[in-house]
Amino acid sequence: MSSDKRFSHESLQDAKTIKTLLSALSKGFGKGEMTLSDDDDTLVLHTGELMTVRIKGERAEGRCSVGLRISWADPEAPDRGASGRPKIENGS
Repeated sequence: MSSDKRFSHESLQDAKTIKTLLSALSKGFGKGEMTLSDDDDTLVLHTGELMTVRIKGERAEGRCSVGLRISWADPEAPDRGASGRPKIENGS
């Protein structure tokens, strides 16, 4: 069973380093597992078969930003609420 844990990192990086980080994420999704780490913390995530992706872009007040959010059900977590296929009986 997996336990709740968070990883967060923020730093100033050049475009080449960001490309390397995005490439590592891509490879992690391909392998089904990724390790996020820095000098202070490490988090290993196993990816799901279906994932929700959200991409945002913004230019405002002299700044530009791109946000990428990907979420999925933890394949190592116990299945909560799933009770098989739904059934409907028509009473006849």
